[in-house]
Amino acid sequence: MQVPKEGDYIAIQSYKHDGHLHRTWRDTMVLKTSENEIIGCNDHTLVTESDRRRWYTHETALVYFHRHYWFNIVTMLRDNGPSYYCNLATPFVLDSEALKYIDYDLDIKVFPDGEIRLLDVDEYAAHRHLWHYSDTIDDILKYSTEVLISWIKKQKGPFSPGYVELWQRRYQELLHHA
Repeated sequence: MQVPKEGDYIAIQSYKHDGHLHRTWRDTMVLKTSENEIIGCNDHTLVTESDRRRWYTHETALVYFHRHYWFNIVTMLRDNGPSYYCNLATPFVLDSEALKYIDYDLDIKVFPDGEIRLLDVDEYAAHRHLWHYSDTIDDILKYSTEVLISWIKKQKGPFSPGYVELWQRRYQELLHHA
């Protein structure tokens, strides 16, 4: 699989531990690729759920994926400031079809005022039992949650000052050169 170039569009596919397709985002513009990271942007993109329901995202969002971290970060650009939705998930893989990962239910939401909230703990517990998540996966996810909270508190990566402005500007540049 050839790595997408800046300005290319890719699909993103989220799976569950049992292998079923959970959700697909149709068009995400690639803003940056490196050996370990992909940063992208989607704006009012079509989302298809596993039950075939379809809807469009409500705002522009920056997406951050890493080959070594068990989380990905969606930065929703809202009028009252950025809001972050962080999925505890496997590192991404990329093939000719899409950027793919397994979503492990747990999420961390960071509100524009800085409040941090862990979400879907009950869903994680239910799916861990249903799909027999191993103790190793559970340990990795607990550790990854700690790493993610550390990034938030230290303003690292997508939480750093200037991140939103930098990648919003790059998105606009690529849009106007397409």
